[in-house]
Amino acid sequence: MSRKVITRFAPSPTGTLHVGGARTALFNYLFARQNGGEMVLRLEDTDKARSKKEYEDNILDGLNWFGLAWKDFCRQSDRTEIYKKYLEKLLADDMAYISKEPAKEGSGEVEVIRFRNPGKKVTFSDIIRGEVTFDTAELKDFVIAKSKDEPLYHLAVVVDDFEQKISHVIRGEDHLSNTPRQILIQEAIEAPRPIYAHLPLILAPDKSKLSKRKHGQSVSVTYYREEGYLAEALMNFLALLGWNPKTEKEIFTAEELTQEFSLENVQKGGAVFNREKLDWLNKEYLKKIPDIYDLIIAEIKKEIPSSEKCPDRVKRIAPTVLERISKMSDIGRMNREGDFQYYFELPSYEPKKLSWKDTSKETTIKHIIKISEKVSVLPEENFSAEKIKEAIWKYAEQEGRGEVLWPFRYALSGREKSPDPFTLADILGKKETLERLSTAIQMLK
Repeated sequence: MSRKVITRFAPSPTGTLHVGGARTALFNYLFARQNGGEMVLRLEDTDKARSKKEYEDNILDGLNWFGLAWKDFCRQSDRTEIYKKYLEKLLADDMAYISKEPAKEGSGEVEVIRFRNPGKKVTFSDIIRGEVTFDTAELKDFVIAKSKDEPLYHLAVVVDDFEQKISHVIRGEDHLSNTPRQILIQEAIEAPRPIYAHLPLILAPDKSKLSKRKHGQSVSVTYYREEGYLAEALMNFLALLGWNPKTEKEIFTAEELTQEFSLENVQKGGAVFNREKLDWLNKEYLKKIPDIYDLIIAEIKKEIPSSEKCPDRVKRIAPTVLERISKMSDIGRMNREGDFQYYFELPSYEPKKLSWKDTSKETTIKHIIKISEKVSVLPEENFSAEKIKEAIWKYAEQEGRGEVLWPFRYALSGREKSPDPFTLADILGKKETLERLSTAIQMLK
């Protein structure tokens, strides 16, 4: 192209920022950046009844959270006089006409402005879908405004793209059917045709369209922010929804995405929103945060105020927590499920659960006594998960790992699922470990 690359993200402020909208914004931003161009942000608020300031604020806040910068910003509601000028020209040139029609609600008539459809075939090239042809005859004379002061979507978007010199229209495939109407209007106002790229829809795991009506708040960017996902991880994840980098690489910085993204490598088929993949990506990004352990410690202290009394123990918990979470909000979930309680107070449990499967009570007592003996001789300065494992592992393999390690871990945590006993003993310390093993023996007796 000889003209400057200018893309646009044009959401309607009739709802919060949808993850599909965020991906559209991202693809527009990446394409503009890698071509030395810019992205325009345009709020298409011609639907006055449904457009709300709170949704506009949410969209702007979400884009800023992602770090997606735009060059120019406008609202269609502020551009009525511009549309009016084009409507008057279309009416004067007999390319549009005022039509009196029965009112949809109540009785009487209303006046609308209809576009005079030439009823021809329209063919355009789509970067993703190749050559696309529509027969516009079936569209008949479609409405482009309720009045000269109330333009509708098709007219407003064409005028805006023309006035803002949009070179590429990159949007979801649900807009594909809008393209022939808009091309007819472009030709009528003598606007150059932008290059189109219609992105595949984002699908739920059941292959249905990801929609608020069916999937609730999980379609909103706000939901993932509040769940504790990182902006970089969610952006990376959205980039991979429909775009194939043609390599095994899955983790991209913003700069790498700008360099490697390609509209030609965007697939036609729908892209499934895989929450497990998002969790994995977010975990990888968490690991990259230099002070991640400090953040985990702060979150634990917020969730469990009493943990302030055991600062060293909280510090030792942090690495195990990082292994078990994919996002920071998981720490709150772990606390609600009781995954921290045993670190700070003696666990309560049924004595019979200390025994592995059908192991007798007497055999379990023998194993815990043996574990206590081996643990007690370890020097305080060498009381680490590695040294504890070295002291007990051979015995566990001789007697049966389940028979030995299950009561060891259960005596320390009172939980059927928890970190391994060596890590637990390391975190609790020698004194607390021996006390809990002694309590388990007494309970069994």
